[in-house]
Order: sequence, then C-alpha cells, then structure tokens
Amino acid sequence: MNRQRALITVFGGKKPDVEDAAFVSPTAAVIGDVTLHPGSSVWYGAVLRAEFEPIVVGAGSNVQDNCTLHVDIGFPISIGERVSIGHNAVVHGATIEDDCLIGMGATVLNGAVIGAGSLVAAQALVPQGMRVPPGSLVAGVPAKVKRPLTEEEREGVTLNGTHYTELARAHRAAQEEYGA
Repeated sequence: MNRQRALITVFGGKKPDVEDAAFVSPTAAVIGDVTLHPGSSVWYGAVLRAEFEPIVVGAGSNVQDNCTLHVDIGFPISIGERVSIGHNAVVHGATIEDDCLIGMGATVLNGAVIGAGSLVAAQALVPQGMRVPPGSLVAGVPAKVKRPLTEEEREGVTLNGTHYTELARAHRAAQEEYGA
C-alpha cells in the first residue's frame, strides 16, 4: 500500500503553521508562509503557495480538491472563517471574508475583496481589485454583483462549510486509523 504524506514544506525560511486540528490531505501541497487555523481543511490535489506573502486560512474553512491559492508580491491571501473554496477554484492574492462560498472553477484575482457572507458563482472571474459588498451573489466573466443573497442561499453557504468540517474529521480519523 502506498502511504503518502502531504507536502508541507519550507520556502524562503518560512515553514507552514498547521494547527493540530487542521486537516491536510495526503496529496495536497502547502508551501511557505501558510497558516492553517483549527478546523480548516486542505483537500486532495490542492496547492497553497506562499513564497512572497502569507496565506492565512481561517478556522473552519475548506480549500477543496485541486484548488490553487497563490500570492503575488504585495498581494497576500486572507481566507476568513467558515469559508468554502470550491473544487478547482483559483484564489490569487485576494481577501475572502468570513462565511463565503467561492464556487467550483471560479477565479479571484489580486487585490479583490469578497465581502462577508457572499457567494461567487461557479466559473466566475473576479477581476483584480474588485470589491464585493457583503451578502452578495457574484457571477459572470468578468464577475458582476447580481443581487443580495437570499436567506436560503446564506443557509446553503453555511451548510457547505459545516459539511466539509465534518468530512475533514472523518478523513483525518480514517488516516489515523489506517496509518495513511
């Protein structure tokens, strides 16, 4: 049986700070000045590269399969608490405030700020420097604010994050049980 460990490595003298209560899948890469707070999770194939600026992933947030989080000089990444970054999304030098969902395949570029409680639709392209008001639905290429989120949509964002927190616990327990 091939037992892999996640690539968690130093770059430029900075080592990732991974809280004990965080989950990092065996095929993820966490490089450089990255901080993963308790209950956060980094899923299969995700890459977090912090060579020039820090990446901070807040408590209870999840970076799903095959996501890329990468910084640029002058553009760190700040992911708030209870945030879901959907499969194959790219976050490049941006800020995602608390309780957001970044849809599958979406791209958020340098200097963009996604306000708390917002949803960025799948495949959306949030341009450099865009400011999204809290509680917004954002969609399109380039992304535009479409409307405020409904209560049902806000609940869905919360449920997604809760689901991934529970799923991370189960995956971590399985890895510990089977020595993966």
